Amino acid sequence: MSRPLQRGVSGGVRVPESGHDDLWDSQSKDKTEKEDLDTRGSSDHSPFTLRFPLRVLLGNNSDSKYGNGIAENGFASDPFMVGTPRSRLKLMLLSLKFSLVFIVVLALTGSFWWTLSISSSSRGQIYHGYRRLQEKLVSDILDISEFSRGPLRLKESEFCSEEFENFVPCYNISEDVELGVSDNNEVDRQCSHELRQNCLVLPPVNYKIPLRWPTGKDVIWVANVKISAQEVLSSGSLTKRMMMLDEEQISFRSASHMFDGIEDYSHQIAEMIGLRNESYFIQAGVRTILDIGCGYGSFGAHLFDSQLLTMCIANYEPSGSQVQLTLERGLPAMIASFTSKQLPYPSLSFDMLHCARCGIDWDQKDGLLLIEADRLLKPGGYFVWTSPLTNARNKENQKRWKFMQDFTLTLCWELLSQQDETVVWKKTSKKSCYASRKSGSGPSLCGRGIDVETPYYRELQNCIGGIQSSRWVPIEKRERWPSRANLNNNNLAIYGLQPDELTEDSDSWKTAVQNYWSLMSPLIFSDHPKRPGDEDPSPPYNMFRNVLDMNAHFGGFNSALLQARKSAWVMNVVPISGPNYLPLIQDRGFVGVLHDWYANFFSLDLI
Repeated sequence: MSRPLQRGVSGGVRVPESGHDDLWDSQSKDKTEKEDLDTRGSSDHSPFTLRFPLRVLLGNNSDSKYGNGIAENGFASDPFMVGTPRSRLKLMLLSLKFSLVFIVVLALTGSFWWTLSISSSSRGQIYHGYRRLQEKLVSDILDISEFSRGPLRLKESEFCSEEFENFVPCYNISEDVELGVSDNNEVDRQCSHELRQNCLVLPPVNYKIPLRWPTGKDVIWVANVKISAQEVLSSGSLTKRMMMLDEEQISFRSASHMFDGIEDYSHQIAEMIGLRNESYFIQAGVRTILDIGCGYGSFGAHLFDSQLLTMCIANYEPSGSQVQLTLERGLPAMIASFTSKQLPYPSLSFDMLHCARCGIDWDQKDGLLLIEADRLLKPGGYFVWTSPLTNARNKENQKRWKFMQDFTLTLCWELLSQQDETVVWKKTSKKSCYASRKSGSGPSLCGRGIDVETPYYRELQNCIGGIQSSRWVPIEKRERWPSRANLNNNNLAIYGLQPDELTEDSDSWKTAVQNYWSLMSPLIFSDHPKRPGDEDPSPPYNMFRNVLDMNAHFGGFNSALLQARKSAWVMNVVPISGPNYLPLIQDRGFVGVLHDWYANFFSLDLI
């Protein structure tokens, strides 16, 4: 009888023949135990299809007395059998690991495709943002360098004496000015580095914080300005007399029993232009006005309610300064004069020039002053002049008035209307008018070699400027305010700018204004005088009214303040050492000035 084959343990171990019966019993017992284990394993754990891949990856880590997957009975253990609590824990941890790996892979894949999907325009925006950060970093480094030298400079600075309380750099140059003696050139701007004062100017002893806007437009504190009762009552500019003085305050009134009110005067000008009233100036293309010899700014204060922005300019005055009182009222103003130099504005800057008894003899210097006025006017702009010379009765004054009429014709100005002492001219909108003049009549046109866009206190020019400029656009064809502040692509092309450059600048300043106001609001409300029980007023009713932007660039700060409905006006300063974007700022309906920061400037509420 043949001998049955015997199964041995792995590794080639044979079972002795003499133990056949014992071996058979042992095999039967092991087989029964194995079947029981398989039955328990299939009932206690997940199906075979789930266990298989997990066990293959991790192997059998169950405890065994023999190790290497050998069971106690000598047979290889079942690689798919899981039956202990430790095995169940390992299974849960493994499932969690696979879930995390899947999530990470999914996230990396999505990030990769998002990176590939960035458009070229988005990359351009990122580049511009990176470039702006670089410029900001350089600026901050320079600021830190200045601050590092600050303590040394502060040690050298002392408070100025009381006589410098009303000191104005570049204008306090002659004792003749203090005495009221002038040859019409003494009031001109003359700067000298030797005249700089290395001291801190203190405010007046009894200085008070100005009243909230718009109340502060009509009422100011006497202690804040240098003026006497005689100067208040003395005659001068039409708008200079519209004020009343009491013990502590000066009140400006738009109506008077003695003189026609500013409201009636403004209404008269509008009718002479052909409008119903002054509120229609915007519809006629008028937004910015240069008020020459502005008195105390009452003309601009009245027009402010009609969204018109009036820049007041006047000569330096040691006392009773028109500019000082106008700034104290929260209105745009700066010291400047029509004497021998061009004003620091680009050509074609203003929609209207206004002169009401401003004290300028326009017929003098062979019409050079009128040529400068023409340079500042936009095509189609208006020149308003109120003077007793228009109703002159003696021959000398009649001759002067005749010169004005004839010379304005050679400038291609049209006399629209004359009522009483007020005359309104309109500058031509057509360049062809200059070619149609009689040969040899009137001033010639400026050549391309004369830069009329950056006239920083240059000598007056005896030629008509602005004709060669690409900005020659009649005011009636420009966008109406406030759309005018947002330049279109064609306007930007004039200045060599791309739309995304202006958009990036505007977005940056919107965020900056929000941050500024968040930081300053506690100071505004804690320092501002108010009656007991009054609640803190919300912006724009606060103490900040006059703002000086020391490097205006595109005028983005000004634009952001307006969009945030902050009731403030901005003097947009464009340094002469950098790109000249002042024409762009003026065309947006803002006001500004060219300036050399190595020279001195007047101060405002906020820098």
